[in-house]
Amino acid sequence: MAGDKYTVLLPTYNEKDNLPIIVWLLCKYFDESGYVYEIIVIDDGSPDGTLEVAKKLQDIYGEEKIVLRPRAKKLGLGTAYIHGIKHATGNFVFIMDADLSHHPKFIPDFIKKQKEGDFDVVSGTRYRGDGGVYGWDLKRKIISRGANYVTQILLRPGASDLTGSFRLYRKEVLQKLVESCVSKGYVFQMEMIIRARQFNYTIGEVPISFVDRVYGESKLGGAEIVGFVKGLLYLFATT
Repeated sequence: MAGDKYTVLLPTYNEKDNLPIIVWLLCKYFDESGYVYEIIVIDDGSPDGTLEVAKKLQDIYGEEKIVLRPRAKKLGLGTAYIHGIKHATGNFVFIMDADLSHHPKFIPDFIKKQKEGDFDVVSGTRYRGDGGVYGWDLKRKIISRGANYVTQILLRPGASDLTGSFRLYRKEVLQKLVESCVSKGYVFQMEMIIRARQFNYTIGEVPISFVDRVYGESKLGGAEIVGFVKGLLYLFATT
């Protein structure tokens, strides 16, 4: 509908190399599509100078397009979204990673899908259509597929990619979901979809290709996997 505005929430931690590229790409695809948008950068006290880079980007693109809402230290993804939503002026909100694993070229696909079905949530999926994963070793592919498969069996969420974090939400839906989630870390994105089903929100899916991060370290390790299993069992017991 005319008058829609899209807010992109970009939580960052040590993303100074990636941030200029992701912002440039976001502006390019939004501007080409003619949508009204803003990008909220929520930096959690990155020691690498991410916030300084964000300030320079704000000078280039303007304060209307690039909104800086930093926090003093690393406080987690869920609270970053809660913090970001408070400052969002769009009626729709994109969440995505700032590390270039999510390509902004898919943004028009998300918007088109949302409009087609009037969906509350549109989730990017690596496991349907021509979606896929690039740059992962076999171990990470097996972990991701396995996590997704086990979750499908236990929770029957009605969406094919639960641990992905490239999504479009109606603002009020995202607000309610984030406030109702108890998980942290890797499980958080999965719980968002499970809760969406609980509240009877409608979910659409768009195939995306996920590319492993270009600069910096991946954050998935043994502790995240243990946390994922614990979180999955918690959700299974309580939903």
